[in-house]
Amino acid sequence: MSESVKDDHSVTVLLGPRATDDSVAIWRVCVANHWSVHRIQAWRVPDELLSCQNNIIIYGEPLFAEAVADQLNLVLLEPAIDWLTSVPFKYLSRQIEFMTLGSARLLDSPAFVKPADGKIFDPKVYATGQDLPSEEQVDQDIPVLRSGIMDFRLEVRCFVLHRKLMTMSPYWREGELARSADDHWPFLPHEENEARSFVESILSDTTVPLPPACTLDVGKTSDGTWAIIEANPCWGAGLYGCAPSQVLQTIRSAIVPRSEVTQSHRPWISKRRNTSA
Repeated sequence: MSESVKDDHSVTVLLGPRATDDSVAIWRVCVANHWSVHRIQAWRVPDELLSCQNNIIIYGEPLFAEAVADQLNLVLLEPAIDWLTSVPFKYLSRQIEFMTLGSARLLDSPAFVKPADGKIFDPKVYATGQDLPSEEQVDQDIPVLRSGIMDFRLEVRCFVLHRKLMTMSPYWREGELARSADDHWPFLPHEENEARSFVESILSDTTVPLPPACTLDVGKTSDGTWAIIEANPCWGAGLYGCAPSQVLQTIRSAIVPRSEVTQSHRPWISKRRNTSA
């Protein structure tokens, strides 16, 4: 479903109960285009929407999105939690390993370590594995990504639909949010062209596996190197300065009725709740 959602009144957008800046921006686009939009309280889909025949777009935090998708017999698509380990080195500029937290604690060299799924502990550079959360703090069997250390000075959020860049925005620059005093998220000279060129080189390379729709975060280091930071589900991603209408179009292809799931969808199905798809 890659067609534009503009002027498509067969779309229903479901938002989480908490009114964030991002969800308000989504709401405003829906109202401007006369799309049906609802805030779902207590994560329970109203009875009148359970039989909705419209194309459903869900936007909210992962557990909310998955709970709502379950009720509507939908599946959510996203990059696998070990996706970075499948990406060619030339787009990463660092080694990345997928392992358990317990295994990472046995290693004594400095590395950037993050939970592979969720925000269970702080993602950051750890001097040694012993500095990672202990067994008393965090289950040592949880999966983590352990990578070489990168000094990203600029970070850019991209929404990608069928290997096409839909909209992008800087979100982090020189150690702080890239938001300007007038509440915009501007690129500085040359940044946008450089980011676009790098992202399009990734999207044109079919050796890089990608779901139908996702976010792709890329960054520029202090020596001018561009590299992939990570990829995440688009249905829960922050917008920053990205165009909400293009974000909605992207999300639409990341939500599939369970009855329409194909073999090509299966590697990208969220595993948290949709385990029977």
